[in-house]
Amino acid sequence: MLGQSIISGSTSGAILACGEGLSFWGGVDPVTGIVIDAHHPLCGQSLAGKVLVMPTTRGSCSGSGVMLDLALNGIAPAAFVFAQAEDVVTLGAMIAGKMFDRPVPVLRLDAEAFAVAAAGRHAELSHDALSVDGIAISLEPLAVARLDLSAQDQAMLEGKDGPARRIAMEVICAMAALQRATALVDVTQGHIDGCILANTANLRFAETMAEMGGRVRVPTTMNAISVDHGNWRAQGVPPVFGLRAARLADAYVRMGARPTFTCAPYLLETAPEAGENIGWSESNAVIFANTVLAARTVKHPDYLDLFIAMTGRAPMSGVYVPANRAPRLRIHVELPQDHDDALWPMLGYIAGQLAPNSIPLLTGLEATKPSRDDLKAMCAAFGTTSAAPMLHVAGHTPEAADFAEPADLVTVTRADLAQVWTELNQGPRQIDLVAFGSPHFSLSECHALADQAHGHRAPTIDVIVTVGQNVLRDARDDGTLAKLEAFGARIFPDICWCSITEPLMPPQARSLMTNSGKYAHYAPGLSGREVRFGSLADCAETARTGVAPASLPAWLEG
Repeated sequence: MLGQSIISGSTSGAILACGEGLSFWGGVDPVTGIVIDAHHPLCGQSLAGKVLVMPTTRGSCSGSGVMLDLALNGIAPAAFVFAQAEDVVTLGAMIAGKMFDRPVPVLRLDAEAFAVAAAGRHAELSHDALSVDGIAISLEPLAVARLDLSAQDQAMLEGKDGPARRIAMEVICAMAALQRATALVDVTQGHIDGCILANTANLRFAETMAEMGGRVRVPTTMNAISVDHGNWRAQGVPPVFGLRAARLADAYVRMGARPTFTCAPYLLETAPEAGENIGWSESNAVIFANTVLAARTVKHPDYLDLFIAMTGRAPMSGVYVPANRAPRLRIHVELPQDHDDALWPMLGYIAGQLAPNSIPLLTGLEATKPSRDDLKAMCAAFGTTSAAPMLHVAGHTPEAADFAEPADLVTVTRADLAQVWTELNQGPRQIDLVAFGSPHFSLSECHALADQAHGHRAPTIDVIVTVGQNVLRDARDDGTLAKLEAFGARIFPDICWCSITEPLMPPQARSLMTNSGKYAHYAPGLSGREVRFGSLADCAETARTGVAPASLPAWLEG
């Protein structure tokens, strides 16, 4: 039995084991350390002080920020024990030690050793060994990366470009060692995910880097933030929160990032082209870029995205390498007739469940005609249940035909899809809020909703749509915004459902409905509301009546 010490340390604690990966963002409360993902087996349990044993993590790139906040709050796990590659919480643990002297050990074990750890009750960790209930597992140190660095890389690493870029390059080289990369790759642009005030750590990190003189070296966009930047005061957001959220956004702007404030950077005029190496974070954006645009980016953890933007360099690993973009599992879909747009997020969701750590190929959809919005919804939902940075859809995604079909095959039936629908529809039929825009709505989605927005919303219902400033401008110019507002919808830029809190989240709302598989998954833990899920037309009808459909859609009934 062997293991590898990714981040070394000495600690001990009770073992908390699970066979299913966890997204720390949306899955763990950074203030209490309790698992809040209502769909996860560990829901309700505290991670504080435990030796957490699981195959890997999944979900959002923002998990690194939650991990850092747990460390700064003194409620982090005592150590992490993984069986597979894991970057997100590892990066958070690395930053906790490197910048704030709060290291958290991270280990990776071989299959035999991991099985022992997963079955154990108590663990003792030293720098070279892990003892599980008295059974010793030897640990090897993480090998130093033998990187072919350019003269400019070496200068940054030696601090000749300032302390901020020195830290950035040190972390990039450490992550390269973790990912077994032997070289770095140039990236043409970045996208920053950690500008949401999801935790205190994000603000502390960004302001520290800005004060150290951090500045991006490549064109860099910014994710949605936690407030409507220009209007939060008028919206009643408490200054104690609004000022800090604005400070976080402004710190990245001071470092040279564009204040795009959207979780859908692929809708901007700067969207990358096929084959372009980029340095993006935000899970849905990464998956869309790889899957639909055929650009190339690893699902970089928060904070590493800034370091890559500051240096223009990333470890040459993962799906930057063409061979690593090959699918490992074929998922054949028995396509129900007369399906609606709810099919696509449901397929993404179930594909992630079936391929939690590997890239799948979906077949059986060749005769369909998904829009980019359909694929966008699929990618976002896939990112909630899988750690993989992309998927392929035969007949629809650019690289699907470039690789042989995997030998491993599973089939998704109508009954499987019905089970997903049931899983995402645990809330009551009486609805208080209809939520659109997770990820941010495109202009075409705004058009589609406007076409469905007949009459007016029910007086007891709130309808909220989140968009990027670019889409808001275009919707205003072509009259779509006026149609949505006439229906009674409120349209918010800059912020998205992953960061909306009260008072923008209506305090009186106890249940919500959404057409987003991503938000249907995360909303119970993030908002404390019960959730229903359905098609865009179902959501629009619910907005008029206040009542969600009573049963499965007709196309899912047996």
